[in-house]
Amino acid sequence: MKRLFIVRHAKSSWDFPHLSDFERPLNGRGMRNLPDMASRFREVGYPIDLMISSPAQRAFATARGFARELGFAKEEILQEHRLYHASVPTMKGLISKTDDRHNTIMIFGHNPGLTYLIKELSDFYIDNLPTCAVCGIQFDTNSWLGLNQVYGNKFYYDYPKSRPN
Repeated sequence: MKRLFIVRHAKSSWDFPHLSDFERPLNGRGMRNLPDMASRFREVGYPIDLMISSPAQRAFATARGFARELGFAKEEILQEHRLYHASVPTMKGLISKTDDRHNTIMIFGHNPGLTYLIKELSDFYIDNLPTCAVCGIQFDTNSWLGLNQVYGNKFYYDYPKSRPN
């Protein structure tokens, strides 16, 4: 059994027009949602073996926030440039090359690619993966290479507005 958690970066700011898309930081709502979502994820107790993040500021900040809450060493987060606005084939290729000693991985990236990835890999239909949402898909395989031969099942889904404040 392999498990993949797909996390869209927290809400980002458009307040700094001089910054490139890659450099955009989290906005106030993103900074509020991030610790809450990471804490909610920690409460369910799924262990994470590997974190891979787009190096874009907003995605990597989200990964660091989850790492902090989960007790995952920030230095161990892999930054993967191919995750920055990646296509589904790129993401599938990256995931399928993951070392099989990692049974549970968490990736941090961007839409629309993450929404399309969820649709292609699982039985879960979603129009749009919200910011800071987490979707967990499990695969009945012992190898990440098998990702191209098996269809996954969504077993976890949470997003900031799923619970009233």
